[in-house]
Amino acid sequence: MIAKFSVQSNDPHLFQTLNGLRHIAETRRFKVNPLAVCAQAWLLDQFGVLHDGKKPYPGAISTLEMLATTGAKMVVISNSSRRASTTIDKLKSLGFDPSLFAGAITSGELTHQYLLRRDDAWFAALGRSCIHMTWSDRGAISLEGLGLKVVENVEEADFILAHGTEGMGLPSGDVRPMSLQDLEKILEICAAKKIPMVVANPDYVTVEARALRVMPGTLASKFEKFGGEVRWMGKPDKIIYKSAMAMVGVDACDSIAVGDSLHHDIKGANAAGIQSVFITGGIHATELGLGSYGEVADLSSVQTLVSKYDAYPSYVLPSFSW
Repeated sequence: MIAKFSVQSNDPHLFQTLNGLRHIAETRRFKVNPLAVCAQAWLLDQFGVLHDGKKPYPGAISTLEMLATTGAKMVVISNSSRRASTTIDKLKSLGFDPSLFAGAITSGELTHQYLLRRDDAWFAALGRSCIHMTWSDRGAISLEGLGLKVVENVEEADFILAHGTEGMGLPSGDVRPMSLQDLEKILEICAAKKIPMVVANPDYVTVEARALRVMPGTLASKFEKFGGEVRWMGKPDKIIYKSAMAMVGVDACDSIAVGDSLHHDIKGANAAGIQSVFITGGIHATELGLGSYGEVADLSSVQTLVSKYDAYPSYVLPSFSW
């Protein structure tokens, strides 16, 4: 089924609704030349697509296995603030076969590499003292090997590093649990002092066992409202898509992204110039009035939502299924 809608009458957008990925994968509909013998890259979000943080979604593992038989090169691209190796380990612990993936690119990995190499002019200009907003209950994130000094006093900080939303990292390596409101008070002071922020997870929220959990992107958005400068290290910035395509040696014309967030996954794919699949059963399920996973969203509701977020998928599916 083809649905057509537009924000402006002279600017039509098309998306196709499907029940599974088989048609796309077997016909290679997203490739410029479907008959060309070259890699097809599938850039896959994890939370809200492959799993909910606790368990795989029904059919997700078998769908990956079927995709692999088509010769697809699959890369996990995630706004997770953790390193790529941790993401692969997480997927393995949930029952996914790591050998099915060509690799993983995470916001946390990009952040680590940019802070380590400092071959980017913006990062090269950063100092070494940082206020570290991180996780507490979910497990703090190590800054080992980066040569950074974690500070508590805003007066000593060169920048803010946002990995999580549960607390403040201490010089000892421990974490002091803090509320979002208390973290935002610190951000307001930092913004007034023109201290920049690096956000290692641009997501606003994520799916966790059908509930939504606040992510560092929410803090970064608030920081920008305070007038602060933010370097967003992940989707929807095309930096993460370029890194994923470089990993498997393909161009945008031979790539397709799959995600459940219109603002991050689909808008990012639009910016990177690649086709995309919007999974409606993830973070937008409530907005779309969906009561159970795999339920098909009302077409008019999808049209309204993509217009709201100004993010336009090539395909719309209820779940990551074959």
